[in-house]
Amino acid sequence: MAKRGGFPGGMPGNMSNLMKQAQKMQRQMEETTKELEGKEYSASSGGGAVTVTVSGKKEVTAVKISPEAVDPEDVEMLEDMIMAAVNEAFRQMEDASSQAMSKLTGGMGGGFPF
Repeated sequence: MAKRGGFPGGMPGNMSNLMKQAQKMQRQMEETTKELEGKEYSASSGGGAVTVTVSGKKEVTAVKISPEAVDPEDVEMLEDMIMAAVNEAFRQMEDASSQAMSKLTGGMGGGFPF
């Protein structure tokens, strides 16, 4: 009589199911990543004086600057507004990505429980 739970002759049923689930999760993660890369995230600073849009591919795709924000005497403020808008747009993109991946992994943080 053969011992149960051994590996000779093939994988046990649980391991096979685990591998199928892992492959399904990988496909879902790839689809979600592709979907997230197609989205855009915008953020403004300075009361709307500067608006920056970034893609899910972590690229700045647009920068809009109100003419009132351009003060040759205070370039530093414009630089700060651009930086703040860029950072907030990237935060939005990262949050959306984290939430989408967390839904797929069930809060495992992308890892597997073994």
